[in-house]
Amino acid sequence: MENTFPIIASELAGLSPGAVVARALETFAHDVAISFSGAEDVLLIEYAQQSGRPFRVFSLDTGRLHPETHRFFERVEQHYGIRIEYCFPQTALVQDLVRRKGLFSFYEDGHAECCSIRKVEPLRRQLSGLRAWMTGQRRDQSRTRTEVPVAEIDPVFKGQAGQPLVKLNPLAGVTSEYVWNAISAFGVPYNELHQRGVRSIGCEPCTRAVLPGQHERDGRWWWEHADDKECGLHRAQTPDKARAG
Repeated sequence: MENTFPIIASELAGLSPGAVVARALETFAHDVAISFSGAEDVLLIEYAQQSGRPFRVFSLDTGRLHPETHRFFERVEQHYGIRIEYCFPQTALVQDLVRRKGLFSFYEDGHAECCSIRKVEPLRRQLSGLRAWMTGQRRDQSRTRTEVPVAEIDPVFKGQAGQPLVKLNPLAGVTSEYVWNAISAFGVPYNELHQRGVRSIGCEPCTRAVLPGQHERDGRWWWEHADDKECGLHRAQTPDKARAG
């Protein structure tokens, strides 16, 4: 795959988001899955459904999600007739963190440790059984995502048998306006939190609505530095650093 990847990446970069999803499902079949966060990346599921091919969807349930997000998961399953593969953090790791530091330690020492346990570790387990995954990342989402490619070899995680993992970002080149126009046109379900000014949805303690004129990611980890709005799932770093958050 690494030898042919530049050719595939070049081809995918010129395709529409729906065509990227369809090509991914054709190429990787059961070994690719859509990462669904409960936000507007539900559009990837819509494109997968439109392709007519079988597809897999997984989501990280951190144990700190909004009730509205859980209800949204259920609506998505019913709407598309699918079962989401929920990924949960290891109980012992969560228990140790909370016993040592309490339920809201991230307000004091940053979100990295909590995200590493509740998000990064479960994601690593899920991806270890895949050859490729699809995310809803867009270049206009944050200051740290302005160079997101449509296709890349994942710089952090490995796939099946420790092999390189293909990471696909079909929505990389489109805007928030494009996404919401498509959601409206296709009648795609969406998280009700969006109607309350929450544009980027994560864990309940770390997410809040944004004011007019604010960037969508300003509502995530708002107590921290504005240039570091990632949790470790998409940051370009070594696996060892990713484990630390």
